[in-house]
Amino acid sequence: MNYYFDAKKVKDDCVQWIRDYFKENGPMCNAVIGISGGKDSSVVAALCVEALGEDRVIGIMMPQGKQADIAYSVMLCEFLGIDNFCLNIEESFKSIKHQVRDSLNGHFSQQSATNLPARLRMTTLYAYAQTLNGRVANTCNLSEDYVGYATRYGDSAGDFSPLANLTVGEVKAIGRELGLPEELIEKVPIDGLCGKTDEENLGFTYDVLDRYIRTGEIDDLEVKKEIDYLHKKNAFKLKEMPKFGFDIVEHYYDLYLKGVLTVIE
Repeated sequence: MNYYFDAKKVKDDCVQWIRDYFKENGPMCNAVIGISGGKDSSVVAALCVEALGEDRVIGIMMPQGKQADIAYSVMLCEFLGIDNFCLNIEESFKSIKHQVRDSLNGHFSQQSATNLPARLRMTTLYAYAQTLNGRVANTCNLSEDYVGYATRYGDSAGDFSPLANLTVGEVKAIGRELGLPEELIEKVPIDGLCGKTDEENLGFTYDVLDRYIRTGEIDDLEVKKEIDYLHKKNAFKLKEMPKFGFDIVEHYYDLYLKGVLTVIE
């Protein structure tokens, strides 16, 4: 990190923000978090424990088939002392994939295969949350969101988002401030599909991306071009869904001008 970042202050401010959110949006509710064992879900869970207490934080593990690194998720839940549940989404994924593919004469896109698990996980989180009086925590960070490395209505969804304005490096710094095990903070994120790391898929490191986001500085102009392209291409994911701007008053006025409606005194 090439700039000053007060991890303790930001951590304390975020903890208070979570408390304020629950005070206004569910004083007796629990925080429900999808636990991957990576830095983001680990930091969000730890922030929620500090804000609400371990008895109001629930971790949900959602492997797709056999997850080689699920031990990290178990480690986090045990370290924080939070209740947790494990639900395997493999059969649900296969069922939907096969039915869609059959209805489309054997066609099922790779993009659909990539994004469906994230959307199934979010559906699962809300099923638990609405059953256990919960609010779903979004675990996306600024760096990933900036280049669209999230699934819309999948991991990009949620009720509250503690890390949305924090880069990967800043999230790690907060993780250390929270006292999380180093192996959880530095666990290399892998997409779970092709076996590649996030950075291999992106084509640049998070350190480079974070520096560019915070300072505008970057050494490789080709990487800058790629980051700018991804940011512009995926900007729609961060925007509110477009809505048709119907206005009933303007509608009636337009009809009046056209003589369709008359003013009744």
